[in-house]
Amino acid sequence: MTDYGTIERRLRERLSLTRRPIAIAFRDTPPPGVKQFSGSEPSGCSFWRLAMDGRTFFTVPADHYNCPVGAHTHNIPLPSERAGELPQVLQIMTGLGYLKMEEVAGIARLPKTPGAVVYAPLADSPVDPDVVLFIGPPGRLMLLQEAALRAGVAATVPLLGRPTCMALPAALAGGAVASTGCIGNRVYTGTGEDELYVAVAGRDVARVADEADTIAKANTALADYHRGRRATLATE
Repeated sequence: MTDYGTIERRLRERLSLTRRPIAIAFRDTPPPGVKQFSGSEPSGCSFWRLAMDGRTFFTVPADHYNCPVGAHTHNIPLPSERAGELPQVLQIMTGLGYLKMEEVAGIARLPKTPGAVVYAPLADSPVDPDVVLFIGPPGRLMLLQEAALRAGVAATVPLLGRPTCMALPAALAGGAVASTGCIGNRVYTGTGEDELYVAVAGRDVARVADEADTIAKANTALADYHRGRRATLATE
């Protein structure tokens, strides 16, 4: 398996990332030797917070039932007794003017229901991740996005917004994507107002790491160049 410990270290050092990237893998069956999640969380993105805190575990579809929107993006059908929860949540969102019903069809989804979802800090991932999720200040993630562009793996889609969890299937399908996040995600994960997301397909993360050094050095040099121009050309 790929040395994800080295990849995480390289990315964090070169890009000065403020949080650990997390690896997420969608599997048909639970991987051997990985602990199953025990407990309850209000959303699928709540599991991101646990992985950022250093935990490695897997969930099963039932663990995602508490978030109808997250279950939708993960292609996890709700049981019959809870099937009405998604329309109820969408009614609340549309009633508040937060969302238009016609936007729902454009929300990215996984192509099939996972039997298990594995979460871990990237360096500790017990399996090859499908998506690697980065969280941090815009200036740091700018470098990550530029490394993805240089590697040729950036998706040709606009900046994503609500729901944050659709960044996972979007990256899996089309390449590295950036997301502003959403209010539910920020409440459930503790993500700050000064932080954004970038999701990179697991198949591409090594290539992004390979380009990160060039991008970091280029930005340092360009910062000096632009400071010089500002000092010379700015008159007010």
